[in-house]
Amino acid sequence: MRPLLRLVPDNTTIRFMRGRFAGLIVSAVLSTASIVLFFVPGLNYGVDFRGGTLIELRLPGTPDLGALRAGFETLGVGEVKLQGFGSPNDVLVTLDEHATGEEVKKTVRNMLAAHFPGTEIRREDVVGAKVSSELFNSGLLASALALGAILLYVWFRFDWHFGIGVVATLLLDITKTIGFFAVTGIQFDLNSIAAILLLIGYSVTDKVVVYDRIRENLRKRSSMALRPLIDLSLNQTLGRTVATSSTVLLSILPLAFMGDESMRGFALSIIFGIVVGTSSSIFIAAPILLFLGQNKLGGTPSADAPVPIALIS
Repeated sequence: MRPLLRLVPDNTTIRFMRGRFAGLIVSAVLSTASIVLFFVPGLNYGVDFRGGTLIELRLPGTPDLGALRAGFETLGVGEVKLQGFGSPNDVLVTLDEHATGEEVKKTVRNMLAAHFPGTEIRREDVVGAKVSSELFNSGLLASALALGAILLYVWFRFDWHFGIGVVATLLLDITKTIGFFAVTGIQFDLNSIAAILLLIGYSVTDKVVVYDRIRENLRKRSSMALRPLIDLSLNQTLGRTVATSSTVLLSILPLAFMGDESMRGFALSIIFGIVVGTSSSIFIAAPILLFLGQNKLGGTPSADAPVPIALIS
């Protein structure tokens, strides 16, 4: 069964560093575009970060969104957003930051009971403006502390070249993930912060594995030029990288297709982050290390020579 389960052939000799310039340019363009999208049109902040009331409904039949919107507008609760999700009978209702408190929830229940009998209220989240601001600031602080801790960890475990490579790549990965939220319109809430923190952990783990193999090969093959040595290391860790990414994807896909609205957004962002984080280990983190350490780690990189198959183990 082992050959059937092997995702990557043994003894691959892919010259990854031939695409180093293309990888860095594409990454820079996507990250720059993501920063622009962060401001225009911006993120679709959830109730956690902008305050308001979030109500998840399941109607007995196919919902008439026009009638449902008209029913909420009669309550005088300000702006109302309706969004279908999950099954055809599910509707997500978002009220603005002024529509909070038990009185609003009671008024909504009475309206639904009178005009849409049989409607099930599956979830109600109410967050005040002050609390939402504190949650947003706490989320940013948690992300910044995670990046700082990772920088210190990599700096002490490896050389400074590796630390800069990991942190720079993580920043590029995070900006692309933010751009993904802006493009898709997925609600950015506390689940999104959790997804970003999870992606930071996954991405740095993948890069530490690659960097650890590069450092090991630097000790074993000190006379080997840096460019083919990095290619060798990437080929040696390719099977592990693909297997780990595939395993995580298989565990997340059910949430993306069968989870509720909040879990679906979380799962989709994780899937996107895994793809970006895995590819950045090869096409971003490794080229950054090549440029930073070409005169200090393994000599000046030579021309694009094939990776010696005999060296791959």
